[in-house]
Amino acid sequence: MSTASIARTPVPDPGTASASVPALVLRGLTQRFGNVTAVDGLDLTVQPGEVVAFLGPNGAGKTSTLDMVLGLTRPTAGMVQVCGTTPRDAVDRGWISAVMQTGGLLKDLTVAETVELTASLFASHQPLDAVMERAGIAGIAERRVGKCSGGEQQRLRFAMALLSDPRLLVLDEPTTGMDVEGRRAFWGAIQADAQKGRTVIFATHYLEEADAYADRVVLVSRGRVVADGTAAQVRAMSSGRTVRATWPGATPAEVDRLGLLDGVESVSLTGSTVTAHTTDSDALARHLLTATPCRDLEVTARGLEDTFLALTQPTTFPQEQR
Repeated sequence: MSTASIARTPVPDPGTASASVPALVLRGLTQRFGNVTAVDGLDLTVQPGEVVAFLGPNGAGKTSTLDMVLGLTRPTAGMVQVCGTTPRDAVDRGWISAVMQTGGLLKDLTVAETVELTASLFASHQPLDAVMERAGIAGIAERRVGKCSGGEQQRLRFAMALLSDPRLLVLDEPTTGMDVEGRRAFWGAIQADAQKGRTVIFATHYLEEADAYADRVVLVSRGRVVADGTAAQVRAMSSGRTVRATWPGATPAEVDRLGLLDGVESVSLTGSTVTAHTTDSDALARHLLTATPCRDLEVTARGLEDTFLALTQPTTFPQEQR
């Protein structure tokens, strides 16, 4: 018998309930596929109005977790609550919607027909014109979906997700295919919604989006949360700094010897630029300035990408995860 449990306690409509009701609660969430553990006792609580970046390398368990949040699969063990109720109940009430990276579109329909068809599935929905305007697709309403670019199709999926006016919006690689202007407009709309109380959880490979737009970054690896906080707090979890300098005429052997210095974790040479990651940037900087012909030296804190790699790169891979 499965040990999965999903809370079924009735709660007030989040539209009228206290804001103390979390938008999402995961407790001991576990998903196994045979001998493979995709999600391993994951705990997470997300409050209304938060914009949360849900990050991790391929195989970290992100997709499996989001599938359980959306009610697409049941957990092997643990608890899922969406707006205080079960995922399936939240879906039925229109309290949760998703923007997925692919699928879900009929290429022979127009953009407007697609939105209208989706709206017919809900007992009540937002005005179609307003939704298309908010998603930035009002100008292509009569275009057939098959003629839309990848970014336009993503904005169409966004419009479809907004129809039920969801409390929780789940985004999987939402800006794939969008140009810079489209991405900026999309995140502007997301931030405006969050200020009104809508909760957003998004997975993305664009780490700069997580850094710029997320209130909170949740980093998962091998089915578990390994970091949770603001982008600045998560970056601080990875000790050390990056030191870059111009070293005219440097040889690979000279650069490799830098790796023998205390605190230097890695070093590379690109053209005449030396880049090193170190836990003692002061000592490395002194060495470069006094013992080598280096110039144009700069020291920076590690970025989110460096932290991502440092916290999620396992030393062994005993089993592949979904």
